Amino acid sequence: MNFFTMKKIMLGLAVTAMVAGGIPLAAAQGASDAAAAVATPASGATAKPTKAERKAARKQARAKKNAELKKLEAAGYQPGKADPSYPTDLQNAQKKAGIGTGASQ
Repeated sequence: MNFFTMKKIMLGLAVTAMVAGGIPLAAAQGASDAAAAVATPASGATAKPTKAERKAARKQARAKKNAELKKLEAAGYQPGKADPSYPTDLQNAQKKAGIGTGASQ
């Protein structure tokens, strides 16, 4: 498994955990004022976010994901390494870095 595949898997697990836990993605990402305004429109109708708002939300999500990956790497996790004890290594790094536990089995 290469580095980019691992990042995609980690992002997918994070999104799945947030959605399954009932946490709105915008709130979980520390939404900016623009994204928060989209989440709770003043008119009461659900407005489609503008291109700039979607871009800002993507940039924010990417920054959060990259920051979390850096914390995991600093805690000893090596995402590009082909390791048979992958889940255990990731969970140990998450505990050490103080990041959420991820999906439980």
